[in-house]
Amino acid sequence: MGYRITDKCEACGSCMDECPNDAIMEVDGVYKIDPEKCEDCGTCIDVCPNDAIVEE
Repeated sequence: MGYRITDKCEACGSCMDECPNDAIMEVDGVYKIDPEKCEDCGTCIDVCPNDAIVEE
């Protein structure tokens, strides 16, 4: 499994602040999930106010 941040993201930072593995980063104004750091905990999905993170 893995997660992806969709176009619904408004770059509020909620997911970055809560990720226990620092797997979410901002690249050119867009948030990305580093699949090597992500441990599929789902915390980012739970805290996203825009439902912008989906399972792949």
